[in-house]
Amino acid sequence: MQQAIDREQVRSVVCGWRQQGLKIALVPTMGNLHAGHLALVGVARKKADRVVASIYVNPTQFGAGEDYGSYPRTLDADREALEASGCDLLFAPDHATIYPAGIENAVRIIASADLALPLEGQFRPGHFDGVLTVVARLFNLVCPDLAVFGEKDFQQLQVIRRMVQDLSFDIRVIPVPTVRERNGLAMSSRNNYLETTQKEAASHFSAVLAEVVERVIDEPAAWRQAEKDAIARLEHLGFKIDYVSVRRTKDLQKPSGDGGKLRVLAAVWCGSIRLIDNMKII
Repeated sequence: MQQAIDREQVRSVVCGWRQQGLKIALVPTMGNLHAGHLALVGVARKKADRVVASIYVNPTQFGAGEDYGSYPRTLDADREALEASGCDLLFAPDHATIYPAGIENAVRIIASADLALPLEGQFRPGHFDGVLTVVARLFNLVCPDLAVFGEKDFQQLQVIRRMVQDLSFDIRVIPVPTVRERNGLAMSSRNNYLETTQKEAASHFSAVLAEVVERVIDEPAAWRQAEKDAIARLEHLGFKIDYVSVRRTKDLQKPSGDGGKLRVLAAVWCGSIRLIDNMKII
């Protein structure tokens, strides 16, 4: 596996592949890799000739009081895991490579309001602006044919898809289903923060969402009551709730009775740890 840390290095490798007519996939990450990330690399390997995985903890997507400073950075272990998974290039840039004019002076992308303001946008204002700003920069540095993202961050996935379409990036976005722990909890780097007893409690999160899925499949018109009952159930289990919401898959708006595909999305707090998850309904 090759490695690059700046624009010149990554461009040199990618241009060499381009001259050979090879298809290139990008898997953007913030590191502290787990099986969910490596599943993205596995999908990328099947879809492309060469795989680039980026590791960059992006400060512009963290809000005030969030865990940017303490976010786990495990580059050596991540490097070993990527090499074992068949990644061809690790791109681990510094701030100067991603934000040459400095973070404060950086040109930023504003996420589409209809997709970015509800749900996560209510609790993490500006988060998706930071996500799109760094993803666009990675796209421009790597120039991939396709980019692979996990469905665990489903709202993020939809926001990125909109950017790719709206800004005419010639990149195919590939979604990958959420990888889960044995207890059903969606894999996340932040799961490492959970203590043993919290992990046991957190396993109920996905179970409650699965109940919402079953209920709405059986009775689509009952989606509002399904949300309320899920919130009550999670609060009884000791979670603090940000949201549990049934939404249309295509645009993240509330169901309109048109028979379109639906998904339940949720964010809760298990102690001081914030967990997000979502599940396809129909």
